[in-house]
Amino acid sequence: MLRLTLAQMRRSVGRLTSAAIAIVIGTAFVAATLVAGTVMTSTTYEAATRSLGDADLVITGERLDETTATVTRAVPGVEAVHAQVQHWLQVQGPAGRLYATLRSPADHPRLEAEVLVEGAMPARDGEVALPQRLAQTLGLELGGQVTLIQERLPRDDEEALEPVRDERSLVITGLLDADASSLIGEGGTLLVTEPELERWILDQDEDALVRAGRVLVALTDGTSRTSARESVQAAVGAGYTVRTADDVADEMTASLMGGTHVLTAVVLAFAGVALLVAGLVITNTFQVLVAQRTRTLALLRCVGASRGQLRRSVVLEAAILGLTASAAGLVLGVGVVQAALTVLGRTFDSVPLPSTVTVTVGVVVVPLVVGTLVTLLAAWTPARAATRVAPLAALRPPSGPSVGDRAGRVRAWLSGLLVLGGGAGLAGGAVLGTLADPALGLLLGVMGGAASFVGIVLAAVFWVPWLVRTTGRWVSRGGPAARLAVANTSRNPRRTAATSAALLIGVTLVAMMSTGAESTRATLAKELDSEYPVDLAVRSGDYPVGELPASILATIAASDDFTASAEVRALTVRPDGDRGEYQDEVQDAVAVDAEDLREVLREVGAAVHLDDSTVLVPAWVAGMWEVQDGDRIGLTSPTPSETGAQVSQDGPSVEVTVRVWNYRDYRVVLTTGTAEELRGELPVVSEVWAQLTDVDQAPRVVEEVDAAAANVTGTTLATEGSAVERAMFKQIIDTLLAVLVGLLGVAVVIAIVGVANTLSLSVIERRRESATLRAIGLSRRQLRGTLAVEGVVIALVGAVVGTALGAAYGWIGVQTVLGQLGTVTFSLPWTHLTGLLVVALAAGLLASVIPGRTAARTPPVQALGVE
Repeated sequence: MLRLTLAQMRRSVGRLTSAAIAIVIGTAFVAATLVAGTVMTSTTYEAATRSLGDADLVITGERLDETTATVTRAVPGVEAVHAQVQHWLQVQGPAGRLYATLRSPADHPRLEAEVLVEGAMPARDGEVALPQRLAQTLGLELGGQVTLIQERLPRDDEEALEPVRDERSLVITGLLDADASSLIGEGGTLLVTEPELERWILDQDEDALVRAGRVLVALTDGTSRTSARESVQAAVGAGYTVRTADDVADEMTASLMGGTHVLTAVVLAFAGVALLVAGLVITNTFQVLVAQRTRTLALLRCVGASRGQLRRSVVLEAAILGLTASAAGLVLGVGVVQAALTVLGRTFDSVPLPSTVTVTVGVVVVPLVVGTLVTLLAAWTPARAATRVAPLAALRPPSGPSVGDRAGRVRAWLSGLLVLGGGAGLAGGAVLGTLADPALGLLLGVMGGAASFVGIVLAAVFWVPWLVRTTGRWVSRGGPAARLAVANTSRNPRRTAATSAALLIGVTLVAMMSTGAESTRATLAKELDSEYPVDLAVRSGDYPVGELPASILATIAASDDFTASAEVRALTVRPDGDRGEYQDEVQDAVAVDAEDLREVLREVGAAVHLDDSTVLVPAWVAGMWEVQDGDRIGLTSPTPSETGAQVSQDGPSVEVTVRVWNYRDYRVVLTTGTAEELRGELPVVSEVWAQLTDVDQAPRVVEEVDAAAANVTGTTLATEGSAVERAMFKQIIDTLLAVLVGLLGVAVVIAIVGVANTLSLSVIERRRESATLRAIGLSRRQLRGTLAVEGVVIALVGAVVGTALGAAYGWIGVQTVLGQLGTVTFSLPWTHLTGLLVVALAAGLLASVIPGRTAARTPPVQALGVE
């Protein structure tokens, strides 16, 4: 039977190719995911190990300091000890500012993680060594100066109301190699002397004790780690934990890779979708192969072959196909990751990526086993069908599949229960997510959605033929070729349903992600518009508040990206009279022209009342001042000193009407006239508010404004507002959507291969019928048109239903996740959905090209011959 199986496979190489392609793509997906996960794990482990230097033991605890290091040094077998103290601050250079870690070098070279590549380590206060990558990013060079910045709370002897910023410039004495800390979740690592490090820590909190994050221990040669660990543990006491460096590196890797493992699991789930679609393609392939071999199988039964031998022959063929295709997919997946690794290694030379991939046993075994099992499971039903071929069937001429082939009652009941139960789960998840717990609602919704979708796919054999016939009533008006195509799609409802369902799965998931992303974006945009007063605000980040550069004002005023702008001036106010516990608290305020404000607001709201006798007060400030909407109060404006402290004397009091507004802005809003009356003069323009012409262009506009602000020297500028948040959310959503659609696109590609496979097998199956049609006058063009219409109808049904289901699932998912935010805005990504339909229809049309050419080129006399 082995020789017979191999002979049949050689005769059916062309027919098995599409099934093999489906498995190759699916297993390549799995292999690439596993290899990428291995690369990330090994890279993270190496970074974690490098951050510990050449330490043998690591001591951790809450009260680590130099005393702990001193006690440890006295333990026999200990060569060196380093208490690793770290401090976070900002590093500023000509090209920008970044957060980084500050620490001092280890006394012993074995315990120093950073490698000096140029210059020298800091030897005195005011010197620093920093990574080459960080220097290049900030525009710094050896021998130059770098500014270190940290913000802290004001001390008791300081009158400032805002955080105080400490700045010092240090001389760059050395450049370090790509530091390990940048790979394990920190910024760069800067090295300074120990007194310099302690000064920064004590400047931030003068009462702080200098604590170490961990103590690194190097042992002498020949000392047992196990015995030394026990001795050190006994010396430091029960309040500390002593572990080997390998154990600490393993723990750090596991902690840092937690999110990566989740990502790997998610990607493998998409690979599972691709393999599910591949399974449908394989089932179709073997069903037709078994049907075409009816005469051969019947003859084998006549000459003595048993049912078990025939079944094992089909299973063996599937096993060989699955194993061969899985091996090819494994090679393809590993090759893709290796190519990506080569490109990334050249692009990001500061990241120590491995030059070659590491192929583990799991990377080899899992794709081979999964691909082979999927092929065997998909071929099991056709294998059983092979055993039902009666010996007398060899005496009958071959015929196509029967139109009366119907699905069983078990399938009908099971699919119905899944659809109804899953639909109830979806509805329950949406209600639970909106009213109670979004996480629990999402879990219930995902389970319900998966169950209902499986039910819909199982029931495809019932509704797909009906939809095909319904669609065919319109298509049939295209002539005899179109009528033949519609009739052909209905001749084997199981195969047509399976092929359409394969495309349905991919299209549904892509449409669901696109609709969910678009609705999420629309909902968040509406929430942002209701919480932020303006689209974009550019303000001076200096303290005390400085004047906004005129160049920024001119840039925004002249830009076509903004429909309106308003100059904003900062001041402080305080309620006059007895206003409860907080009557002496000053409150930040802004002064703006009332008409300009109404023009830049998207929702005017309470701002319609703003005039020289009215102020807008945030709701929480109104509660603090114990006032309500419509109350009359007196306001004064304390005058700030040059250092930013508030002096006690107040200016004149102005009586105004309070209007409460509910925007996120925490400041009281006055008119410029009221501000001038309070202060005697107008404060400087410290901020500009603007409304975008097109909110969809928020990412680009924010980027351009940030770039313009970065070119202004001598001041710190900050951008905020709904446009900034919108740009951030849009970037996140678009990035995730691109990744998810790219992953799901694999399933769509496999489904398209399945459409081409179905049409190819349909050509072979109807070879005699096509020859007869050619003999009675059907032209080659009409025959090719028949297959083209057949492919388009199958793709159309799967794409339209998939798009509708995806939109519904996407809306329900958004309601479940964002229901507690308020009213969810449902939106459809018409461009994406239309493009998806066009791609599906074009794919169905292209899938018919090769089968159509094969059918048209076969001479009628040859096709009428009986094999």
